Amino acid sequence: MSTPNSPWARLERALGVTFRDPCLLQEALTHRSYAHEHPEEAVVTNERLEFLGDAIFQFLVADALFRHFPDAPEGRLTALRAALVSTESFAELGEELDLAQDVRSSRGEATLGGRGRASILAGCVEAIVAAVYHDIGLDAARRLVERLLAQRLERTLNEDVGVNVKGRLQEVIQAERGVTPRYRVVDRSGPVHAERFAIEVVAGDAVLGRGEGVGKREAEQSAARAALEELGLADRDQEVRSNPEQTRAERSHPARGEEGQP
Repeated sequence: MSTPNSPWARLERALGVTFRDPCLLQEALTHRSYAHEHPEEAVVTNERLEFLGDAIFQFLVADALFRHFPDAPEGRLTALRAALVSTESFAELGEELDLAQDVRSSRGEATLGGRGRASILAGCVEAIVAAVYHDIGLDAARRLVERLLAQRLERTLNEDVGVNVKGRLQEVIQAERGVTPRYRVVDRSGPVHAERFAIEVVAGDAVLGRGEGVGKREAEQSAARAALEELGLADRDQEVRSNPEQTRAERSHPARGEEGQP
């Protein structure tokens, strides 16, 4: 159990981790701007832990996806991992953990209200995972990562986190038009830490669809889904996801008449 008077007691409870060496957690929460403002303290920043935490996240998420998707090809696993391991995803975790109240940063960054907020919070999340790895071990880091990403991983397993939507659209457009769909921001609004985007997906000069969402990834997925609906492919893709075995059987044994038979 964490010590009630510890400055990190709240965060340790939220993480489900008790640090043997609280200095590692303090280091993980120390942004370089704090060190620049307090040179007399010989502060150790979280940059090295952030570097290591990124690699640990990549490995543990890749391992989880490898186990959950035993038949997925390398390219698909890479796309799924990218959906989970990103600055945007980690910044969202930082918001959920309410890290802003614990981050040690300069007075100029203290409110974390600028455009650097997402990067600062994401870096702290990565650094915290590395600190757990150093302090307690890989199994503890794995449990923490799985706990932090549980809802996102579940969404990935159930819905492919929109990767299938964007991938499907790309396959169709490349096959039919010989170009790769592009996503462009047409509007953005809201606070930096929960910025809302409006995005269009285009092929050449043609607008295929438009979507909105909190964060670019969500808006891009919405735009891709709208494009598939416009192309009349959304329902078929849902059918494939909901009953893949039946769909494979249909492709292997098409109904009479589908191959030009009377």
